[in-house]
Amino acid sequence: TTVTDIDGNVYNTVTIGAQVWMKENLKATKYRNSEDIPTTIADISGETSPKYQWAYGGDINNAAVYGRLYTGYAATDSRGLCPTGWHLPTDAEWTLLTDYLGGTAVAGGKMKETSIAHWLSPNTGADNSSGFTALPGGYRTYNGAFNGIGGSGLWWSATEYSATIARYRGLYYDYTDAYRLLNNKYYGFSVRCARD
Repeated sequence: TTVTDIDGNVYNTVTIGAQVWMKENLKATKYRNSEDIPTTIADISGETSPKYQWAYGGDINNAAVYGRLYTGYAATDSRGLCPTGWHLPTDAEWTLLTDYLGGTAVAGGKMKETSIAHWLSPNTGADNSSGFTALPGGYRTYNGAFNGIGGSGLWWSATEYSATIARYRGLYYDYTDAYRLLNNKYYGFSVRCARD
């Protein structure tokens, strides 16, 4: 029922249909081979394939609750963010999850943590009936700005759209939807791991 990452963080897990997911956003600061994932306060737009992680706003207390934010390049690095036996889910695996929960129009509500302790009001449709317990960790832009904590939870998939763009899933405080989206891998989003 739990899994431990390379940093010693322990995560609860949940079985949803045929899949097993972490119930929490990843907090690791190292790849599974123990190599550090660096952090920076810099604008990374001029870098090639930047691989970084951050606590939202540079505040370690945010990382403890919401997990860390990772560039798409770090999330898909071959060294692996997720613990051994776990992986960054593909776009197809996210779709399997949302299909199991009744489709994208309602899956978000079934995935979001209930109440407004972490989500902004009204946290539309949130019943967490799936047990996924999605939290709104927000995101980091390539130029160093942090936005969206409390309002949006954004999770990378392992599926690339192009060399610089990847698929991700977005949940929002004012919608029941689980959105399938695209963004530049320079952005910092949350990561959920799925069991192999």
